[in-house]
Amino acid sequence: MWCGFGKSSATFAATCLLSASIVIADTGFAAPQGSYTPQQFRAVLRGLGYTVKVTNTPLTDEETKKAIREFQTGYRLKPVDGIAGPQTQAYAANIVKILQGNLNAVVKPNPPLPRDQFYGPQTEAVVKEYQKKNQLQETGIANLALRQKLDAEAKALVGQPTTKPSPTPTAKPTAKPTTKPTTKPSPTPTATPTATPTATPTPTPTATPTATPTATPTATPTPTPTATP
Repeated sequence: MWCGFGKSSATFAATCLLSASIVIADTGFAAPQGSYTPQQFRAVLRGLGYTVKVTNTPLTDEETKKAIREFQTGYRLKPVDGIAGPQTQAYAANIVKILQGNLNAVVKPNPPLPRDQFYGPQTEAVVKEYQKKNQLQETGIANLALRQKLDAEAKALVGQPTTKPSPTPTAKPTAKPTTKPTTKPSPTPTATPTATPTATPTPTPTATPTATPTATPTATPTPTPTATP
């Protein structure tokens, strides 16, 4: 469960709170384009690692209300009432959009995922693809461990732009000509001048063309909830 709810690790809780604060500053609370249906919101909760059954019944059963309360507590949403109100839905929508953006940056699905509020079959399929590439169990669920790994890879892509390798021309050394002293025969004992050796030019390597870095899409970190005391 997210950020180890029920654990007493103060360090882990502080890390979760810091991550959540960064995301709040970066992304704000963008309201979803439309309200979730009960089935859609349950799919989001399940996709983000909460234990709920995806049905279209009202969000009033104890299992769903418990998951919503844990979500609200983890992200310090008020009130913690187990009701999927506008603020709770908006926060959930933001998390899904960030996840989709990071999947697009790392997995590069074709076509790319639409950055919307829904944790649908397409998002689940790309999560499974990421899990398969990393030899993880293919659940289609973006739990905390997966999202942290995905975040790290997305940040690495942003920090290290991809460059196109260019062939490097190799300078060929020029052979050094050997000078032979020439003597002029003469019947008189005249000193024979010695030819001056010619200086050998140093081969100059050709400049290697500099590759132009390709712009990499900026990944947005996934918010991480705080631990429940």
